[in-house]
Amino acid sequence: MNHSIHSADRGTHLKIVVVALLAGILMAGLGILARPNVDYSQTAHVLKPGKMMTVTSSDALVIR
Repeated sequence: MNHSIHSADRGTHLKIVVVALLAGILMAGLGILARPNVDYSQTAHVLKPGKMMTVTSSDALVIR
């Protein structure tokens, strides 16, 4: 019975490392599986200009 990590033997240290490694792999696997399946491919969307228009704050001066 090892009550301290400092007095633990080699086998106990190995068990702690293995359990921590398995827990890390499990958490990484769950994180990867929990991602939404979204298509992240990049596509270009071309926007063509429509009619010309003028936006002003008053109707006194309209430039076309």
